[in-house]
Amino acid sequence: QVQLVESGGGLVQAGGSLRLSCATSGLTFSSFAMGWFRQAPGKEREFVATIGRNGDNTRYSDSVKGRFIISRTNAKNTVYLQMSSLKPEDTAVYYCAARQGAINDLPAMSWAYEYWGQGTQVTVSS
Repeated sequence: QVQLVESGGGLVQAGGSLRLSCATSGLTFSSFAMGWFRQAPGKEREFVATIGRNGDNTRYSDSVKGRFIISRTNAKNTVYLQMSSLKPEDTAVYYCAARQGAINDLPAMSWAYEYWGQGTQVTVSS
């Protein structure tokens, strides 16, 4: 049974930082590209970042580029999202997702991902 479990969300002031983690089990982690998405109330789920199977390739949305860093530790079956210079508009539920694919496969579309976590709330106060 595949499981993705996010953690590290919380309440932070604007300008602050948070580090999200997504621990996985039940899959061959190194065979999966990993992505982070977010969904704010009343809005559609949107792409945040993705990282390739071996961690060498990453892709970011324009809204987080330069502020967020996605990384992974294959030995721990875990993907991270380091978020800095947080803004109120970053407030959302953050989800991690897994996609089995080629080594340079970095999709930004949510439908491309096979497995999803339950999400963790990030709230940025102004």
